[in-house]
Formats: sequence, C-alpha cells, structure tokens
Amino acid sequence: MKCSVFIATSADGYIATLDGGVEWLETGKEVDLGEQADMGFNQFIASVDCMIMGRGCMEKLASFNLTPEQWPYGDLRIIALSKSLQEVPQNLTGKVELYDGDILPLVARLQAEGYQHAYIDGGATITSFLQAQLISHLTITQAPVLLGKGIPLFGELSQQVMLSHANATTFANDFVQIQYEVSYG
Repeated sequence: MKCSVFIATSADGYIATLDGGVEWLETGKEVDLGEQADMGFNQFIASVDCMIMGRGCMEKLASFNLTPEQWPYGDLRIIALSKSLQEVPQNLTGKVELYDGDILPLVARLQAEGYQHAYIDGGATITSFLQAQLISHLTITQAPVLLGKGIPLFGELSQQVMLSHANATTFANDFVQIQYEVSYG
C-alpha cells in the first residue's frame, strides 16, 4: 500500500505551536490564489482512498466543529490511532474510527480490504510510519512564518531517510510546497 503525507509546517518546521495552535496557517489568506487556492489539496485527497491520523490530529480536527459543507474529506475512510481513547469526539462519530494496535497490521489489513493509497497525518504518526519505512511520498507546504518553537513535524528517527526527486511550487501568498519521493537507506 502506498502511504503519502500532505502537511503544512512553519518555515522552521513546526506543525503547531506548543499549545497546539495552528492559527498561523491563516498567513497570506488575503491573497487571491485563483486556481491554486487549495494548494493541491483537492487533487491529493482525490488520489487517496483512506486516511490514518494520530489522536492529536483527530482532536484538533474535532475542535474545528466543521459543518458538513466544510468537511474536506468527503466519504474517505478515516482511522485515528489512539491507545487511550475509547470513542471518537461526538462531532466525528460516523466519520472517524479508532484503532489501538500496531501500524503494520493495520496497513496489512487495509491492503487486504482493497485500499491502495493512504493519507498519513499527524507528526507522531508520520514519524511512526517513517520508522516502519512505509511512507513513499511527502508533500510539505511551508508557511512564511517562523514560530521559534512548537511541535515539530518529525520526531526522532533511528535511521536516515533519503528524500529525492524534489519538486517545489511557490504560491502568491509566499507559501512554498515541496514534494519528495522517500527512500530508506
């Protein structure tokens, strides 16, 4: 199964402030991006058939209280990893399912069920998938802001992960998106 990341960071590599804030992602909202308004998200989301996210990512998603019209994932199967929660937040009931086991059996099960391309989201989850050598593609969109401190995208890795075939896109709001293929050495 192909596993890909599509995520935004600050220019210094943080996915959130220390308290989990992501308001800084609104940087540049006043700029009209025209056909690039979603910065490739809709094309990416159309290429995946399931999503695996961390508990923190799910809780942040729940905090947005999105209306059905705002829900960006359509009917995509979404699995949140958590060893501590017994149920999803009420506003995500029917949209997200919980999983409390190891990721290798989860990926094998999804593949056996016919899923082919998973969207992996959340810093610790992305790191776990990199550790298991499951990520094949990274898309990182950097916002034009330096947070100075926060929650880093990547945690500690036990091995080097090589990134190749870089493709960069700049947007009128000064966001920079870099796509990489991932290989493990």
